[in-house]
Amino acid sequence: MNISKGERPLESGVRTDFRDAMSYGSYLRLDLILGAQQPLSAPAHHDEMLFIIQHQTSELWLKLMLHELRAARDLLDADQLSWSLKRLARVKRILETMTEQWSVLATMTPSEYAEFRTILGPSSGFQSYQYRAVEFMLGNKNADMLAVFEADPPAHETLHTLLEEPSLYDAFLRMLARRGYAIPADLLDRDVRQAWVEAPDLIPVFEGVYDDPAVAWDVYEACEDLVDLEDAFQFWRFRHLRTVQRMIGTQPGTGGSSGVPFLRRALDLTFFPELYSVRARIGG
Repeated sequence: MNISKGERPLESGVRTDFRDAMSYGSYLRLDLILGAQQPLSAPAHHDEMLFIIQHQTSELWLKLMLHELRAARDLLDADQLSWSLKRLARVKRILETMTEQWSVLATMTPSEYAEFRTILGPSSGFQSYQYRAVEFMLGNKNADMLAVFEADPPAHETLHTLLEEPSLYDAFLRMLARRGYAIPADLLDRDVRQAWVEAPDLIPVFEGVYDDPAVAWDVYEACEDLVDLEDAFQFWRFRHLRTVQRMIGTQPGTGGSSGVPFLRRALDLTFFPELYSVRARIGG
């Protein structure tokens, strides 16, 4: 065999025949994934491919995030706090990746986006059921959102199920109660279909955790991990807002929302408010 200078020879053990064996592409179903980018602009605008891939990859990360959040909640239910925190650590890294991903879409100028925006019709990221599912898992529940997904029965069923189930925070508080923490009974018995709102009676519980972290270091660590998780989610929201603002300014969103003002209001939402409020009492 003649090998040209600089060429790396194929090792003798490397398999090359996959006619009757599973290959990398077949395992990952790359035929489906790489065939799913179908620009609708005619002629196809160069930047529509970026727009499609940006959102498709976001949906894949959201799918993994839901997978990890469900596992984290189940592990809390099983009193396996350390394993649950391992799952949440992965969620934080996913959010960091998704936040950085906005920088790629931000390379698209308003003029370039305007070339194909009209072909999106009323479709919008607002209609991402997986994003809503993540919010439901984290406690920001809103039954009215289910109406958006009535035309998509599987998505509607997913959200309805999560609406009826305890959130990650509910599971955390129930685990603390089983460990002897004085979680108010009304919080343990609350209607989990409702969005979480700050419970002042819960703050003294966390104040005790922060006053002496050594008593239960894993609980202290869990509180900080939840704050990390919310911060990561808020950074993702903020980067989304700034990217949208950069691309469409004050124009309304394609799905009928007000656009940037709608996204800005989302920054006021919080998943674990007591873990922020308790900070005003530490070291005072």
